[in-house]
Amino acid sequence: MPPWLVTIATWIAVLPFGWALGLLAALVVSGPHFGQLPAMTVPLGIVAAIGFARSSRFTPGRRLAIMVVGTVAIFLLGSLLEKSAS
Repeated sequence: MPPWLVTIATWIAVLPFGWALGLLAALVVSGPHFGQLPAMTVPLGIVAAIGFARSSRFTPGRRLAIMVVGTVAIFLLGSLLEKSAS
């Protein structure tokens, strides 16, 4: 896979990964009834994801894999927590 394609895919993965981080932060801070807290934590999660995407600590392929797997894991955890709360 060409490096430019991995880089584009990484930047596309930033939004769902940051969104998931923000929702996870809201859930950790205030539990399942977090109300309007994601209005603050989701933008912070997106900024953190952008910082991670720009870092040179990992290769672009590794950053993409971390963000995709992290997004899926956080959303699966959220769906499990939602089902257990119902």
